[in-house]
Amino acid sequence: MADREVREIHDSKVLAAMSHPLRRRLLDVLRLDGPCTASVLAERTGQAVGNISHHLKVLAASDLVEEAPELARDRRERWWRRVGYAVSWSPSDFPDDPVAAAAESLALERQVSMARQWFAERETYPEEWHRAAFATDSWMKLSVAELAEIEGRIQALVREYSDREEPDDGQERRPVFFSTRAVPARP
Repeated sequence: MADREVREIHDSKVLAAMSHPLRRRLLDVLRLDGPCTASVLAERTGQAVGNISHHLKVLAASDLVEEAPELARDRRERWWRRVGYAVSWSPSDFPDDPVAAAAESLALERQVSMARQWFAERETYPEEWHRAAFATDSWMKLSVAELAEIEGRIQALVREYSDREEPDDGQERRPVFFSTRAVPARP
């Protein structure tokens, strides 16, 4: 799989593996920080190494992570890397599958959790980060085609920033969680 390829998920076992909150966090750390050992992942997540090893094996069984043996300094050291760059899935590919419903709920909880974490910790950030962080919502009347067009344009903009090499321009960069959601609804 190419470094920047988006993997389409159609297997509910893979969806279940990646939707577990700790496994999702491990995938995030590997995405942001690159390959890590179970010990480093345990340190970054506050989990026991044995627990991390178990979850890495589950992710590996779903081809979401793989060992990176070329990084090991000896035979005991095991490095792990994320397979591919991103994953995508649609609930419509899992009709009547409770795994998909649970995955959607967990994804929403994750997004809300990230926002709450920002609210709780924002005072530890410099003022310019307070001004730069944002939230937005809006009501629109759209056709299915228009909603799909908006999704495509947002995805392209997100990829433009997430796929780039980090510029060497002296500016401070921190991990930023970006989330957007557009769903049919009634006020």
